[in-house]
Amino acid sequence: MLDPGASRTALERLFTQRPVVDLAVLGRALGTDSRMSVFRRLSALGYLSSYTHTGRYYTLTSIPRFDADGLWRWEQVGFSRDGTLRATVRRLVETSEAGRTQRELQDRLGTRVHNPLLELVQSNGLRREGIGDQYVYVAANRRRAATQLERRRSTARATVPPAPSLEVEVLLEVIHGAKLPEADAAKVAAALAARGVRASVAEVAAVLDRHGLKKTPRSRLPRSSR
Repeated sequence: MLDPGASRTALERLFTQRPVVDLAVLGRALGTDSRMSVFRRLSALGYLSSYTHTGRYYTLTSIPRFDADGLWRWEQVGFSRDGTLRATVRRLVETSEAGRTQRELQDRLGTRVHNPLLELVQSNGLRREGIGDQYVYVAANRRRAATQLERRRSTARATVPPAPSLEVEVLLEVIHGAKLPEADAAKVAAALAARGVRASVAEVAAVLDRHGLKKTPRSRLPRSSR
């Protein structure tokens, strides 16, 4: 085993050549098979373990250039300023405006997140709410969670297109009303309601927009001065 000074020099040289290494490489560089000795020497320099690959890879804290989400990747190995995958998942959920789904987290982190999410929910580190056909994970704080869920629901309402059956009803109402050039969303919605078809003005307007049927206000011509 190299002495502290020689160990520091060996580690700095190693990480200059290879920014990410595993325990076996570290042991060979330091001349030891002792895990405790390796981590004692690493601690003197400051290190991070990967949140991917079950924490099998290591880098010095001075090496990563973290992105806006506090993440850094070298080839297929991911590192986080939070250290562990569980801590990273919790922060990404808590700081998100509309919570995060499991798929969104996996896509962002590049690794499976089922286990840390389950652990965080069971330990009250996070909350989850069913919206549509998926769970949305939000902060444990009730007020923060309510804000995130409202934003998520608002986004969902804005992006989900009207059902095909509703689209047909809207178009039929416009055709039967013989007002194709100047369909008015509010009037169409009212006519549909009279027939027992539930549709919001926003949903009707979306259909009219898509088919180029939305009424536009007529511009007023200036009166003649004569």
